[in-house]
Amino acid sequence: MPIERIRPEGLVHSPAFSYVAVVPAGATTIYVGGQNSVAADGSLVGEGDVAAQSTRALENVKIALAAAGATIEDVVQWTVLFVDGVDLSAAYGAIATELASDEPALVTGARVAGLGVAGALVEIAAVAALVP
Repeated sequence: MPIERIRPEGLVHSPAFSYVAVVPAGATTIYVGGQNSVAADGSLVGEGDVAAQSTRALENVKIALAAAGATIEDVVQWTVLFVDGVDLSAAYGAIATELASDEPALVTGARVAGLGVAGALVEIAAVAALVP
């Protein structure tokens, strides 16, 4: 039984996100903690550039998912944090094609005062599920 992503009547229809996800019993749940645009050597990629940082943060999520045997197609929910004042169109525009799907994941986005990594403008976390 696959993951069911639901966009119910009565709520705005968006190609960018679903509202409800039902993960079947027996699936393995994978949690990826918030990823910034930090390279493997610890340096910040794209300082001051939210589009470049969004791209690198998503790449880091994909690396983490792969370590657990998953891909972005297995993501059930995204959490995206942006430092207040960044250009959201540039941030989402940089990663939108990667996240596009006929059955998109759930998305929670928030503006925050700051992030734990100095200079970071975006942080992306994910919850994925692997169905046997």
